[in-house]
This record gives sequence, C-alpha cells and structure tokens, in this order.
Amino acid sequence: MGTYNTELQRDGPGLLLRDLARGTDDQIAAVIAVIAEADVDVLALQGIDYDLTGEALGRLAELTGYAHHFALRPNTGMPTGLDMDGDGRLGEPRDAQGYGRFSGQGGMAILSRFPIDAAGVQDFSELLWQDVPGATLPEVNGAPFPSVAALTAQRLSTTGHWAVPIAAPGGTFTLMTFHASPPVFDGPEDRNGKRNADEIRLWEQMLAGEVGTPPPGPFVIAGDANLDPVDGSGIKPAIRSLLSSPLVQDVSPRGQAGTDTVDWRDPVPGDLRVDYVLPSSHWRVLDSGVMWPAPDDPLAETVATASRHRLVWVDLTLDHSGNGG
Repeated sequence: MGTYNTELQRDGPGLLLRDLARGTDDQIAAVIAVIAEADVDVLALQGIDYDLTGEALGRLAELTGYAHHFALRPNTGMPTGLDMDGDGRLGEPRDAQGYGRFSGQGGMAILSRFPIDAAGVQDFSELLWQDVPGATLPEVNGAPFPSVAALTAQRLSTTGHWAVPIAAPGGTFTLMTFHASPPVFDGPEDRNGKRNADEIRLWEQMLAGEVGTPPPGPFVIAGDANLDPVDGSGIKPAIRSLLSSPLVQDVSPRGQAGTDTVDWRDPVPGDLRVDYVLPSSHWRVLDSGVMWPAPDDPLAETVATASRHRLVWVDLTLDHSGNGG
C-alpha cells in the first residue's frame, strides 16, 4: 500500500493527457519509474489532473501496469461565484471550492491491482465545512470570514475525501484517502490552517460514527495531510491525534531524510512529514519506507525529477501467509 503526491498537475485542462500521449515528458517518465520501483499493489495518488472521461488516469494506469483505477471529480478549481478568500476579487484560483486554475486541476486517484468496489464508495467531498461536527470556522473580529455566504457554500474538502472498498486477496479493506489544504497562504483568521485541521479530523469522526459509516473491517488511511506533527505551520494536534489513535498504526516509514516525505527547501520550511499511510489495527505490518534514496543512489535523480514529494509505502498482510500489499 502506498501514497504519492506526483505533482503531475498542469496549467490547463487536457495538458496532462497531451503530455502522457506524447511520451517525451521527463517528469512523467520519472513518476512512472518511481511507481514501478515501489511496486505496491494499491497506490493513492495526489496532484493528478482530473478529466471527465478519465482518459489521463486511464493512460497512466496503462503505462504503470495497473489493472484498476478510480477517480471522482475533485473540489479543486470548482467555481463558487463567490469571494472565498476575502481579497475582494472573484474568479481567482482561491475562489474555487479548492485551489485550482481550472476544474479538476491537481485531483486525486487510485491505482490498484485488485478490483475496486465503485458502488460501495463513500464520498464526503460535498460535505459543507459548517456541517462538520465541531467545525472550527474562520472569523475576524467575531464575524464569519470572509462572509456568511462564503462559509455557507464552502465544502470541507480541498480536494476530496473518499472511503473506497478494495477487494484484496486476503479480504476486502477500505482505503480512506484525501489531500488536505496547505495550512498556509492565508491571514490572521487562519482559514487554511483551520480547514486543514478539520480535513484531517474528519477521518477520526468517521471512525467514531459521527460522519458517514465507519468501515466494517480493515482500513488504510493514505494521502497528503499537508501537516507535519512537529515542524512547519499548521494546527499540530489534528495530525497528532490521528497518529495516536488506537484504531491506526503509525509505523513511521523512513527514508534518507528520516520520516520526512517532502523536500520544500526553496522556499522554506524545508523537509517535512506530510504524506501518510496509516493501516488499521487489523493489519500485520511487514515492512515500510519512504522512497527517498541517498544522494549517491542511481535512483536519486529520478525521484527528485518526479516530484518534491516522496512515495510512502507500507507492506501489509491480513493473514499470516506473508502476502503483502
């Protein structure tokens, strides 16, 4: 099981499909090489543009050898017609439900060697932020920020929150995947920080039965939380609470940079741990890692070319046969 923010998003609709079809893009070639090297059975992806017909994802699945793939329309770039960031202007990327220059930019997807039960998916992406139990909505001087109208329309998910049943050989499990907002690029109201925290907290609320239906058996939470438990910006208790939940195992996968999973050296804050694979307590963990090779490793240049993020993987089994995923 793995998660990988590929950063394959492009500046306009259809450009990712174009680049995939041409077969000459160095970044795409590097991403494919990283995925091949990881060789996980199920991979949650972030930073991949969504198109209505699924052609770009289908092409990527073909190039990486995955028999099954899944994606839903993300909130990124979805127009609202409102000033969502309070800068007095309309129609900008930050005025969408989730930051995006066009609808679907930088979405999410799943690649799998096992069948995906699309009919059984729980999609929380339309859940309004104000409807989340205990939502920490932004305010300025005691008034809703940026406006009552904006908060009434604002969805919680920057990109999406999906609970996806996958029929693995050892039994069906639920992949709970998301890509949360960066807890920066806002003002003293801490709009993005509060949203990020509530996006992470949603999974604990689901597991507690407060939102949606808890998974009936084994699950894995995998995605880009955009929050380090120690360093960088953000409301740290949100990720610390999830990592310490008795329902999940934080096996702390490691690479050349320890548990860090992204290289944000320029600009600051530097290396952080923001990408997570958290199996439920049902699983036996066989191994884990972050694909962050040493500088002298032949794979190092390829990994750096692919994305600032590093692929995180955890080898799991539901039985004692040693067959992981």
